[in-house]
Amino acid sequence: MATLLPELTLDVADTATRDLAALFPHKPSRVVLEIGFGGGEHLIAEALRQPDVGFIGVEPFLNGMAKAVTAIAEREVHNVRLFSRDAALLLDWLPDASLDEIDLLYPDPWPKKRHWKRRFVSSENLERMARVLKPHGVFRFASDIPSYVEWTLMHVAHDVRLGWTAESAADWMHPFPDWPGTRYEAKARRAGRVPTYLEFVRT
Repeated sequence: MATLLPELTLDVADTATRDLAALFPHKPSRVVLEIGFGGGEHLIAEALRQPDVGFIGVEPFLNGMAKAVTAIAEREVHNVRLFSRDAALLLDWLPDASLDEIDLLYPDPWPKKRHWKRRFVSSENLERMARVLKPHGVFRFASDIPSYVEWTLMHVAHDVRLGWTAESAADWMHPFPDWPGTRYEAKARRAGRVPTYLEFVRT
């Protein structure tokens, strides 16, 4: 944490950075952002599966960041960069049309209705995401909380730049292609909760 994390952390005070590919040693073909990666299981699995892609992971909680940094060091992952503060700050720093994909997987559901305004999916954050996604870029959302799924669909429906790709129930009932799963997802299934997988495309 003392030596590797500073090397991997993005500096949003750097206003000169406009080419995200330059943040990685291999000039990635695509750049993907994962917001709230938890322990980093999905982030690391995807980075290892797609070494030609650059991944940016956001996680404000220290324990999750420590797990991810440990895995990056032990598995010698070179295509991940990290951010430990509010994802909205990073989204505001990113250049227009700079991301190929944004993943928001099992975010904090804030289940009590009086706390719903704290959910990451909001009109303001969808505006941020639509700005930084490239044309035909993808926003992927997964949750096991029905009210949050409905909340997300309702908010996205009001943004004409993001189109839901589902054509049948199978499209939101089955995981995304090459899905490695997450620790939280396994816990949800053990508790009898059914995950939903939503995909939206930037027009």
